[in-house]
Amino acid sequence: MGAQWKAKHKDIAANAKGRMFTKLSKEIMQAARNGADPDMNARLRMVVEQAKKASMPRDTLERAIKKGAGLLGEAVNFERVTYEGFAPHRVAVIVECLTDNVNRTASEMRVLFRKGQLGVSGSVSWDFDHLGIIEASPLQADADIELAAIEAGAQDFELLEKDEDGEGGGALFYTDAADLDLVCRALPAQGFGVNSAKLGYRSKNPLTLGATELEEVEAFLAAIDACDDVQEVYVALAG
Repeated sequence: MGAQWKAKHKDIAANAKGRMFTKLSKEIMQAARNGADPDMNARLRMVVEQAKKASMPRDTLERAIKKGAGLLGEAVNFERVTYEGFAPHRVAVIVECLTDNVNRTASEMRVLFRKGQLGVSGSVSWDFDHLGIIEASPLQADADIELAAIEAGAQDFELLEKDEDGEGGGALFYTDAADLDLVCRALPAQGFGVNSAKLGYRSKNPLTLGATELEEVEAFLAAIDACDDVQEVYVALAG
């Protein structure tokens, strides 16, 4: 959870599918501003692969690429904005947004952080590492995660637990920011299929909370994640 917070409950995840497609579309449009060919645009290639893994409809994916590249005659101007602060119980949080209206997003963040504390730039990011984060699943049951990390050039890895329905699992591989695309390309040969890849944040000092405190923090994070402009939420929580 120190790398990226995700809603744990299956009903929440199911209801958020449409919102996930919206967020992926915005990332695709933003990446496609640097070129519509995924083979020549590493950022676009990684987001497209993530969208395919999430079963985004092909028409939706292709339209997002064309729109972002300016091939449909529509101007796309999303700005990436990062907010820092604290959730309840002084848990550090970094929120990444893609927005077409910075003033609107700033106003929404002030409201959402009322149960915590909205900070200024640098107030918590000093306690996070900015790196490449790759979520991958083993292609064979006997895939060796440690060997895969070494051979692919990852700096570290973390096993992901399966949920109560037996879904999920796999691993997170952490890379230097500059090596993200290289490690993504190397992992399949080491027995791991890439589900998603992005630049993000990982807490240096994640906190461990009791059940009651954790429930408060998760409610706070769920409200932030529901904001249409929010792309990613990173939190300094262990586990």
